[in-house]
Amino acid sequence: MHVFAGLQKIAVPPTGWIKAIRLALGMNAQQLANKLTMTRQGVGDMENREKDGSITIRSLREVAKAFDMQLVYGFVPNDGNLDALVERKAKELATRIVMRTSNTMKLEDQENTRARIEKAIEERTEEIKKEMPKTIWD
Repeated sequence: MHVFAGLQKIAVPPTGWIKAIRLALGMNAQQLANKLTMTRQGVGDMENREKDGSITIRSLREVAKAFDMQLVYGFVPNDGNLDALVERKAKELATRIVMRTSNTMKLEDQENTRARIEKAIEERTEEIKKEMPKTIWD
């Protein structure tokens, strides 16, 4: 999964991918329209729908085929990979649980040291990662 992490850095062209690739290929809108069996205006509408995010995956696949390319899409975790995402979410949940307990103990004059709290968070994070409760995504 690390192979896709670099994709986060790719900026979408301001014109959208369809228009950017069409222009890079030296293809005009009418030529693309002919390949898609639609009007030139239809191509313009499609490019606008891509720019505003309302284009369908089916339309993108059709354009890719017209370009003699393939559409590749997916989800790339902001954390770089799925393991790092799960680690972060587990630690967030563990921190909430441990701090809730710690605050209760503080009210009862049984406050823990920072080191004990951090160790408890680490241990709870590992438990959560093993159990993978649905609450990790809340």
